[in-house]
Amino acid sequence: MPRGYRDYEESLKEGLRDPEEAAGYLNACLAGGSREVFLLALRQVAAAHGIGSVAKQSDLGRESLYRTLSAKGNPRLETLLRLLDTAGLRLCVEAKERKPRAA
Repeated sequence: MPRGYRDYEESLKEGLRDPEEAAGYLNACLAGGSREVFLLALRQVAAAHGIGSVAKQSDLGRESLYRTLSAKGNPRLETLLRLLDTAGLRLCVEAKERKPRAA
């Protein structure tokens, strides 16, 4: 593996341990509208904290957590909330910007 790639992965993991950076990263991935991209980002956040540690702290099975965060995963709201809480994050809903109607 090229050295620059490894540096990027380590830098990303380090950054995703910070809740502020992780929140920005997850929001950017979520804004793209792709469920798969969001699940990948969530998996990266979990990996930054250690999958085993996240599974234990959130009272989820490690294998179940891997399955949930896979590209075909479909996390339940409770699972998502536990995972986010373990990473120092919370779920938030906000209003979309409304586009002006044409008259």
